[in-house]
Amino acid sequence: MTYDVNRRALLRGGLGFAAAGLAGGLASGAGRPDVAAAAPTAGNTPGPAGAPTDAQVYGVPTIDPLVAQRADPFVTYPVAGMYYFTGSVPEYDRIVVRGAPTIAGLATAAETVIWRRPASGRMGGHIWAPELHRIDGAWYVYFAAGDSDDVFRIRMYVLESPLDDPRDPAGWQLRGQLVTEWDSFALDATTFSHHGRRYLVWAQGEPEIAVNSSLYIAELANPWTLRTKPVRIATPTRQWEVQGFAVNEGAAVIVRNGQVFMTFSASATDSRYCMGLLTADADADLLDHRSWTKTPEPVFVTNEQTSRYGPGHNSFTVAEDGRTTVLVYHARDYRDITGDPLYDPNRHARVQRLYWDTDGSPLFGVPVGEGGPIVRLSPADATRDAFVRHIDATVVVDTDSRRLADTQFRIGAGLAGADTVSVQSVDRPGHYLRAVDGTVRLDPAVEGADGTEFAAQASFHRIARVNGRISLRLAGVSAAFVRHDNGQLTIGPAAGAQSAFRLS
Repeated sequence: MTYDVNRRALLRGGLGFAAAGLAGGLASGAGRPDVAAAAPTAGNTPGPAGAPTDAQVYGVPTIDPLVAQRADPFVTYPVAGMYYFTGSVPEYDRIVVRGAPTIAGLATAAETVIWRRPASGRMGGHIWAPELHRIDGAWYVYFAAGDSDDVFRIRMYVLESPLDDPRDPAGWQLRGQLVTEWDSFALDATTFSHHGRRYLVWAQGEPEIAVNSSLYIAELANPWTLRTKPVRIATPTRQWEVQGFAVNEGAAVIVRNGQVFMTFSASATDSRYCMGLLTADADADLLDHRSWTKTPEPVFVTNEQTSRYGPGHNSFTVAEDGRTTVLVYHARDYRDITGDPLYDPNRHARVQRLYWDTDGSPLFGVPVGEGGPIVRLSPADATRDAFVRHIDATVVVDTDSRRLADTQFRIGAGLAGADTVSVQSVDRPGHYLRAVDGTVRLDPAVEGADGTEFAAQASFHRIARVNGRISLRLAGVSAAFVRHDNGQLTIGPAAGAQSAFRLS
């Protein structure tokens, strides 16, 4: 549907949002140096005194997918100026690593096989969910492996390399199995350091609990040995955690704002796969199960509008600016799967920005799909936590942070062509901000005889203001600006801060 709308816009003579992808660097690789050096285009034009472009405001590459057919994606934080990527390959037979100085560069970086499963015996079965960690001057890969005669006899193992470059296969040696309390199905190990202690979190089928896997935490004596007994901190009990399989797995940890946040994935690996969230106070005893609180509803789920299905098994990193949090995850771009979803190869690695609420908690929104950079519009005469958002077709300004996805837009080349821009909703692709009878609505693009009128109503001149702010003037009407009036968006004469918007 989105493609058809874009194609119609092109045929009408406008650039459409197909070109807007180029404006944000989608088709040529958002965030790459060659894109940054390209001529300014709609949605990517710097304002006065070198104000940031929309791509710089968003801060995260818009290449989608970042890496095709790589599930369970893991991107390191920068190490000596390099990002490293690993993930499950569809064949489940090897561990791969690629590296680049930018996140966007991982998309085309060469991939090295650092380890292959043996032809028979232990670890000769499925190889799942590798994670790459730099600990005390060495590299470690945590991964899960089955056996050749039972590919689902999954246990956790650790590789170690003393070399500086984890892409060099010469340095990798097997440290052995990561032994826990039970000899049972165990996978998805991750590690993090907090208050001088290093922890391991993993998923395991505890023999006395009738679920597929729960989440456990323990302190590590060294990267491959537990110091303490496992503590169960989450088990699948809610409706969204037991679809197809009763699963809590794929944990990832980020410490911020005085809290330890732990995402995890739940249910079967099809479109029902989703992400939940556990939270603990940063000063709490993380080995006490009572320190952890599970958010009642999932925080990241399938989105039909953006055609992203089964998002999950994520990791976190930081953008090149050193402050923008990047959510790394996999998702398919179709719902229907033939056969066992475990063997469908098209779980692709994707990245998008993770936002932070005023109370310090993470805001995930929806899997955003393809397109250029994403911005949020905050009226210059309102508080910084007030954003333009849509409630279906109605457009308002408020501080309801729970509705992140409703506040996300892409400013791209205008449907009316020339030097105009159009503002497209992220969670409703093909829907644009539109001036109708003195107000602003969010409506789907119109084709046919009414298409020219719609294009004029949904196209604006983007005017750069000081401090990176912008104004939007209705195309072809010199005194018609988008304005903030008491929580509503209206069309009227320019009115200082009322007709200026911060990009966030």
